[in-house]
Amino acid sequence: MLIALVAGLILAAASSSTAAQLSDETLQIGGAQIEVRFEEGTFSVTPAAMRNWIAKSARAVTEYYGRFPVQHIRVVLVPLDRGRGVVFGRTFVPGPTPVIRVLVGAVASEDDLREDWVMTHEMVHLAFPSVPEKHHWIEEGIATYVEPIARVQIGDLTSAKVWRDMLDGMPHGLPGAGDRGLDNTHTWGRTYWGGAMFCLLADVEIRRHSGNKLGLRDAMRGGLAAGGNHEANWSIERVLATADKAIGSNTLERLHREMGDKPVSPDLDALWRDLGVIPHGDHVEFDDRAPDAAIRKAITRQ
Repeated sequence: MLIALVAGLILAAASSSTAAQLSDETLQIGGAQIEVRFEEGTFSVTPAAMRNWIAKSARAVTEYYGRFPVQHIRVVLVPLDRGRGVVFGRTFVPGPTPVIRVLVGAVASEDDLREDWVMTHEMVHLAFPSVPEKHHWIEEGIATYVEPIARVQIGDLTSAKVWRDMLDGMPHGLPGAGDRGLDNTHTWGRTYWGGAMFCLLADVEIRRHSGNKLGLRDAMRGGLAAGGNHEANWSIERVLATADKAIGSNTLERLHREMGDKPVSPDLDALWRDLGVIPHGDHVEFDDRAPDAAIRKAITRQ
């Protein structure tokens, strides 16, 4: 009994890391310097696992945007004395270097880090300008929409998982009673999933009009190339006009005129049918004969 107890204590000590054991490190990914800092306290996962988690998220964002959105970023990891897995993240620009601050629960495993979406979500924020609070939905919407797509493109998620989660999540973005459009309705559902729904509708429409040669990714890359990362403060009009210019259309501006100041409820069931996404229990099946099946495949191409 005593031997088992001692062995357990040794294993626990070996699998946790204190701030004294952790040294700051700079990762070079996607043309960027990613400075990793550990705040004081004890983490229940190894430094290597945390660095791999950060690097994987950075690779996903680099894959989607063609490069990492900023040249220098500081990622600060904060250990908590409670909670499980990755608890919360926030991206902000307090000075010349943007900061991503992520809280890690007292109980966290390597599996929690492998399955985490928070780090990638926060890194996607770096690729989009800061807009006025009224338009916060587009910042959170793009991060909610791009995060799983970026991860599927590096093999971190399956296409079936991405579309199942979209099918479950998008209804939260539909307007409810008293809704006054995305710009004026700041509930959780409309901010995150309403914004993601806007992005999905834009992606599908861009691909329909371009013969599936262009998508939302091309529009977002255009905005980033024009200097529209999180270090910039832009109006939503400038954001959407710049993105539309990159793809030679007015898709994003038009959708904003339609959805910004009034409630719009797209027919999601029809959209899923057109894309060939068929719910089946807790997963989905794909219909490759659907009219927009090629668009579905292009969006989550692995």
